[in-house]
Amino acid sequence: MARIVILTGAGISAESGIRTFRASDGLWEEHRIEDVATPEGFARNPELVHRFYNARRAAAAAAAPNAAHQALAALEADGRHTVLVVTQNVDDLHERAGTQNLIHMHGTLAGALCAGCGHRWPAPTQMQVTDPCPACGKPKTRPDIVWFGEMPYRMEEIWAALRQADLFVSIGTSGNVYPAAGFVADAMHAGVPTLELNLDPSAGTRMFDAARHGPATQVVPGWVHEMLARDR
Repeated sequence: MARIVILTGAGISAESGIRTFRASDGLWEEHRIEDVATPEGFARNPELVHRFYNARRAAAAAAAPNAAHQALAALEADGRHTVLVVTQNVDDLHERAGTQNLIHMHGTLAGALCAGCGHRWPAPTQMQVTDPCPACGKPKTRPDIVWFGEMPYRMEEIWAALRQADLFVSIGTSGNVYPAAGFVADAMHAGVPTLELNLDPSAGTRMFDAARHGPATQVVPGWVHEMLARDR
């Protein structure tokens, strides 16, 4: 039984209608990332940030898992491998496809966080600046999203899994955002074979042992089919 660690990025959800962030123009859904995806942006204009993530939450709820999400869930459900999916995405498409062993390293749209006391709770569909924290009562509610300049969640657990893996697969990532962009180097230094599945070569594609490029809904199910057929 192989231990497979899979990193997924925005590219796996793009074909479900979730727009990707393009660093080349510095914009995300027509907003500067400094305004909607940093602690400083939230401090300057929390109303804007809440409107932005309320819209993202609605868009994610309207989207459906695609063949790539479903293929990864099928690989896990097959049971012949231990599969850990580490996603940079804040949508819930992996869960809705059936993936169970999952880490949201950048948080999730489904979560709310108190910037005052650190309490977490399920986010309502619409969040407002005046929403009180259920624990401390202060109106310091923010999305439970890891913004630029903040440390992603469960990093020690992820690094430990990478060191113990038999295969690391990166799907739909640009290779520009750290620390996730460094996972291939971490795996390489641990002697773990690596594979990139991406629409186009990522910034770190040369570091991978192998790469397949094309739409996620084609290359991911194709790879999973080969894995399951090979293990029969």
